[in-house]
Amino acid sequence: MSIDTDQRLALAMTIPGAPVWRLSLEQYHRMIQTGILTDDDPVEFLEGLMVTKMPKNPPHSLATHLTRDALAQVVPAQWYVDAQEPFTTADSEPEPDVLVVRGERRQDHDRHPQAQDVVLVVEVADATLQRDRTLKKRIYARAMIPVYWIINLVERTIEWYAQPFAAEEEADYAQRQDVAEEGMIPVVLDGVEIARLPVRDLLP
Repeated sequence: MSIDTDQRLALAMTIPGAPVWRLSLEQYHRMIQTGILTDDDPVEFLEGLMVTKMPKNPPHSLATHLTRDALAQVVPAQWYVDAQEPFTTADSEPEPDVLVVRGERRQDHDRHPQAQDVVLVVEVADATLQRDRTLKKRIYARAMIPVYWIINLVERTIEWYAQPFAAEEEADYAQRQDVAEEGMIPVVLDGVEIARLPVRDLLP
């Protein structure tokens, strides 16, 4: 049976091209605590591997700021919006471009937010589009993040994913909606739609 290009790329994101040593989350944290890894190291911890983060160009940075600011204006007081900061899952510590977290910032003074407190994750995608559609989506679905957006700068749309599921090795979202530039993207927190934002306002 032949597989298409997207499936081949997804497989490449799953299986390293050479033998690797997977780390535990505790080992990764220890590397940070002892100074082996610092804020200057362009990596994020994904499924036990340290994956290089792509450099951000001006359109990517602008879309991140626009999205963070727009969400901050509509998110209620019992939530907060962050940008390009890590949160912790069972085997990863991704650093999405934008995330909405339940509670207040001071609750996480001695740890990163936990997956169960994150209700919306946003990735801005140009060069990282395939990674965000495969590896990142799998991580967020396995962590049961309720809603995941990919702000697709290539096609100038927002890919809206909901209803995560995880069964054995499979993790994905059951629902996907592509919202065009002239459309409105729903902001859903804990299953309740609190606002709709113009997609055009989030694009550079």
